[in-house]
Amino acid sequence: MKRLAVVTGGNRGLGFEVCRQLAKKGIDVILTSRDVQKGQAAAVELKKASLPVTFHQLDVNSEKSIDELKSFIEKEYGRLDILVNNAGVMIDRKNNGDDYPSVLKADLDTFRETMESNVFGVLRMCQVFIPLMKKNNYGRIVNVSSGMGQLTYMSGGWPAYRVSKTALNSLTAILAFEVKDSNILINSMCPGWVKTDMGGPSATRSVEEGVDTMVYLSTLPDNGPRGKLLRDRQIIAW
Repeated sequence: MKRLAVVTGGNRGLGFEVCRQLAKKGIDVILTSRDVQKGQAAAVELKKASLPVTFHQLDVNSEKSIDELKSFIEKEYGRLDILVNNAGVMIDRKNNGDDYPSVLKADLDTFRETMESNVFGVLRMCQVFIPLMKKNNYGRIVNVSSGMGQLTYMSGGWPAYRVSKTALNSLTAILAFEVKDSNILINSMCPGWVKTDMGGPSATRSVEEGVDTMVYLSTLPDNGPRGKLLRDRQIIAW
Protein backbone atom coordinates (compact mmCIF):
# COMPACT_ATOMS: atom_id res chain seq x y z
CA MET A 1 0.00 0.00 0.00
CA LYS A 2 1.30 3.45 -0.91
CA ARG A 3 1.94 5.59 2.14
CA LEU A 4 0.90 9.22 2.69
CA ALA A 5 3.06 11.72 4.57
CA VAL A 6 2.52 15.25 5.85
CA VAL A 7 5.54 17.46 6.44
CA THR A 8 5.10 20.75 8.31
CA GLY A 9 7.36 23.65 7.39
CA GLY A 10 8.17 21.95 4.10
CA ASN A 11 8.99 24.94 1.93
CA ARG A 12 12.70 25.15 2.79
CA GLY A 13 15.65 23.61 4.62
CA LEU A 14 15.13 20.32 6.40
CA GLY A 15 11.41 20.26 5.65
CA PHE A 16 11.93 20.63 1.91
CA GLU A 17 14.65 17.99 1.83
CA VAL A 18 12.65 15.43 3.82
CA CYS A 19 9.76 15.97 1.39
CA ARG A 20 12.15 15.20 -1.44
CA GLN A 21 13.62 12.12 0.22
CA LEU A 22 10.27 10.63 1.20
CA ALA A 23 8.82 11.28 -2.26
CA LYS A 24 11.83 9.56 -3.83
CA LYS A 25 10.81 6.48 -1.87
CA GLY A 26 7.44 6.53 -3.63
CA ILE A 27 5.54 8.03 -0.69
CA ASP A 28 2.82 10.56 -1.48
CA VAL A 29 3.87 13.75 0.29
CA ILE A 30 1.78 16.72 1.32
CA LEU A 31 4.21 19.61 1.65
CA THR A 32 2.78 22.22 3.99
CA SER A 33 3.80 25.79 4.64
CA ARG A 34 2.31 28.80 6.36
CA ASP A 35 3.26 30.98 3.37
CA VAL A 36 1.19 29.89 0.37
CA GLN A 37 3.44 31.39 -2.30
CA LYS A 38 6.63 29.84 -0.90
CA GLY A 39 4.96 26.50 -0.31
CA GLN A 40 3.53 26.31 -3.80
CA ALA A 41 6.89 27.20 -5.33
CA ALA A 42 8.61 24.45 -3.31
CA ALA A 43 6.02 21.86 -4.37
CA VAL A 44 6.33 22.87 -8.03
CA GLU A 45 10.09 22.40 -7.85
CA LEU A 46 9.66 18.85 -6.58
CA LYS A 47 6.90 18.08 -9.06
CA LYS A 48 9.24 19.09 -11.89
CA ALA A 49 11.41 16.17 -10.77
CA SER A 50 8.35 13.91 -11.20
CA LEU A 51 7.98 13.44 -7.44
CA PRO A 52 4.54 12.78 -5.87
CA VAL A 53 4.25 16.01 -3.89
CA THR A 54 1.12 18.11 -3.23
CA PHE A 55 0.99 21.47 -1.48
CA HIS A 56 -1.47 22.47 1.22
CA GLN A 57 -1.35 25.61 3.33
CA LEU A 58 -0.86 25.03 7.05
CA ASP A 59 -0.26 27.22 10.07
CA VAL A 60 0.39 24.92 13.04
CA ASN A 61 -0.60 27.76 15.37
CA SER A 62 -4.12 27.82 13.92
CA GLU A 63 -6.69 25.18 14.82
CA LYS A 64 -8.76 26.28 11.81
CA SER A 65 -5.83 25.74 9.47
CA ILE A 66 -5.14 22.28 10.90
CA ASP A 67 -8.80 21.30 10.63
CA GLU A 68 -8.82 22.41 6.98
CA LEU A 69 -5.84 20.17 6.29
CA LYS A 70 -7.53 17.27 8.04
CA SER A 71 -10.69 17.73 5.96
CA PHE A 72 -8.61 17.78 2.77
CA ILE A 73 -6.77 14.58 3.72
CA GLU A 74 -9.94 12.76 4.74
CA LYS A 75 -11.67 13.71 1.49
CA GLU A 76 -8.77 13.04 -0.89
CA TYR A 77 -6.98 10.12 0.82
CA GLY A 78 -8.96 8.82 3.78
CA ARG A 79 -5.77 8.05 5.70
CA LEU A 80 -2.50 9.45 7.03
CA ASP A 81 0.54 7.28 7.62
CA ILE A 82 3.45 9.62 8.34
CA LEU A 83 3.61 12.98 10.11
CA VAL A 84 6.87 14.93 10.26
CA ASN A 85 6.51 17.81 12.73
CA ASN A 86 9.32 19.94 11.35
CA ALA A 87 7.89 23.48 11.61
CA GLY A 88 9.45 25.51 14.40
CA VAL A 89 11.11 28.76 15.38
CA MET A 90 14.35 29.88 17.02
CA ILE A 91 13.81 33.54 17.89
CA ASP A 92 15.73 34.18 21.13
CA ARG A 93 18.38 36.33 19.45
CA LYS A 94 15.89 37.99 17.10
CA ASN A 95 13.72 39.22 19.96
CA ASN A 96 16.53 39.86 22.46
CA GLY A 97 19.18 41.41 20.21
CA ASP A 98 21.89 39.40 21.95
CA ASP A 99 24.14 36.88 20.21
CA TYR A 100 24.00 34.65 23.31
CA PRO A 101 20.65 35.35 24.97
CA SER A 102 20.64 34.84 28.73
CA VAL A 103 17.67 33.39 30.59
CA LEU A 104 18.12 36.19 33.12
CA LYS A 105 17.21 38.70 30.42
CA ALA A 106 14.71 36.53 28.58
CA ASP A 107 11.55 38.10 27.24
CA LEU A 108 8.53 36.05 28.29
CA ASP A 109 6.76 36.86 25.03
CA THR A 110 9.65 35.14 23.24
CA PHE A 111 9.04 32.07 25.40
CA ARG A 112 5.32 32.15 24.63
CA GLU A 113 5.83 32.51 20.88
CA THR A 114 8.45 29.77 20.83
CA MET A 115 6.36 27.34 22.85
CA GLU A 116 3.33 28.06 20.68
CA SER A 117 5.09 26.90 17.52
CA ASN A 118 7.56 24.32 18.81
CA VAL A 119 5.34 22.52 21.34
CA PHE A 120 1.68 23.47 21.11
CA GLY A 121 1.74 23.28 17.31
CA VAL A 122 3.03 19.71 17.49
CA LEU A 123 0.45 18.82 20.13
CA ARG A 124 -2.36 20.19 17.97
CA MET A 125 -1.18 18.19 14.96
CA CYS A 126 -0.95 14.99 16.98
CA GLN A 127 -4.36 15.47 18.60
CA VAL A 128 -5.94 15.85 15.17
CA PHE A 129 -4.07 13.22 13.17
CA ILE A 130 -3.37 10.36 15.59
CA PRO A 131 -7.07 9.38 15.54
CA LEU A 132 -6.84 9.16 11.74
CA MET A 133 -3.77 6.92 12.05
CA LYS A 134 -5.56 4.73 14.58
CA LYS A 135 -8.25 3.91 12.01
CA ASN A 136 -5.66 1.94 10.03
CA ASN A 137 -3.51 0.98 13.04
CA TYR A 138 -0.45 2.49 11.38
CA GLY A 139 1.47 5.68 11.94
CA ARG A 140 4.95 7.11 12.10
CA ILE A 141 5.39 10.51 13.78
CA VAL A 142 8.71 12.34 13.80
CA ASN A 143 9.14 15.37 16.04
CA VAL A 144 12.12 17.47 15.01
CA SER A 145 13.91 18.36 18.24
CA SER A 146 17.46 19.38 19.11
CA GLY A 147 20.39 18.38 21.28
CA MET A 148 19.97 21.83 22.81
CA GLY A 149 16.93 20.42 24.60
CA GLN A 150 18.75 17.48 26.18
CA LEU A 151 18.60 17.75 29.97
CA THR A 152 21.69 15.55 30.21
CA TYR A 153 23.83 18.22 28.51
CA MET A 154 21.86 21.37 29.27
CA SER A 155 23.75 24.66 29.29
CA GLY A 156 23.00 28.35 28.78
CA GLY A 157 21.97 30.56 25.90
CA TRP A 158 18.89 30.38 23.69
CA PRO A 159 16.65 29.67 26.70
CA ALA A 160 13.25 29.75 24.99
CA TYR A 161 14.42 27.42 22.23
CA ARG A 162 16.07 25.04 24.71
CA VAL A 163 13.02 24.86 26.97
CA SER A 164 10.71 24.32 24.00
CA LYS A 165 12.74 21.36 22.74
CA THR A 166 12.92 19.82 26.22
CA ALA A 167 9.16 20.14 26.42
CA LEU A 168 8.82 18.63 22.94
CA ASN A 169 10.85 15.62 24.03
CA SER A 170 8.59 15.18 27.04
CA LEU A 171 5.53 15.45 24.80
CA THR A 172 7.00 12.78 22.52
CA ALA A 173 7.40 10.34 25.40
CA ILE A 174 3.87 11.01 26.68
CA LEU A 175 2.30 10.56 23.24
CA ALA A 176 4.27 7.37 22.62
CA PHE A 177 3.05 5.94 25.92
CA GLU A 178 -0.56 6.73 25.10
CA VAL A 179 -0.39 4.85 21.77
CA LYS A 180 1.84 2.02 23.01
CA ASP A 181 -0.76 -0.63 22.17
CA SER A 182 -0.99 0.46 18.54
CA ASN A 183 1.29 0.37 15.50
CA ILE A 184 1.95 4.09 15.80
CA LEU A 185 5.60 4.85 16.49
CA ILE A 186 6.38 8.34 17.77
CA ASN A 187 9.93 9.61 18.25
CA SER A 188 11.97 12.80 18.51
CA MET A 189 15.17 13.37 16.59
CA CYS A 190 18.08 15.79 16.54
CA PRO A 191 19.30 16.65 13.03
CA GLY A 192 22.55 18.16 14.31
CA TRP A 193 23.92 21.55 13.28
CA VAL A 194 22.71 21.87 9.69
CA LYS A 195 23.35 24.44 6.98
CA THR A 196 19.86 25.97 6.86
CA ASP A 197 18.45 29.44 7.44
CA MET A 198 18.22 28.52 11.13
CA GLY A 199 21.60 26.78 11.38
CA GLY A 200 23.51 29.34 9.33
CA PRO A 201 26.39 28.95 6.86
CA SER A 202 28.93 27.87 9.51
CA ALA A 203 26.98 24.70 10.34
CA THR A 204 28.81 21.40 9.96
CA ARG A 205 26.12 19.27 8.30
CA SER A 206 24.37 19.29 4.96
CA VAL A 207 20.59 19.14 4.77
CA GLU A 208 20.92 15.62 3.36
CA GLU A 209 22.77 14.54 6.49
CA GLY A 210 20.29 16.40 8.68
CA VAL A 211 17.23 14.60 7.32
CA ASP A 212 18.67 11.08 7.26
CA THR A 213 17.28 10.17 10.69
CA MET A 214 13.99 11.90 9.85
CA VAL A 215 13.54 9.62 6.85
CA TYR A 216 14.64 6.60 8.89
CA LEU A 217 12.05 7.29 11.60
CA SER A 218 9.36 8.04 9.01
CA THR A 219 9.75 4.57 7.52
CA LEU A 220 10.41 2.45 10.62
CA PRO A 221 9.45 -1.24 10.63
CA ASP A 222 6.78 -2.26 13.12
CA ASN A 223 9.39 -3.28 15.71
CA GLY A 224 11.23 0.05 15.56
CA PRO A 225 11.89 2.36 18.50
CA ARG A 226 9.09 4.37 20.08
CA GLY A 227 9.14 7.26 22.50
CA LYS A 228 12.89 7.87 22.03
CA LEU A 229 15.26 10.68 21.05
CA LEU A 230 17.62 9.82 18.20
CA ARG A 231 20.57 11.29 16.37
CA ASP A 232 22.29 9.57 13.45
CA ARG A 233 19.76 6.72 13.78
CA GLN A 234 20.98 6.00 17.32
CA ILE A 235 19.04 6.52 20.56
CA ILE A 236 20.62 9.26 22.67
CA ALA A 237 20.04 10.52 26.22
CA TRP A 238 17.12 12.80 27.02
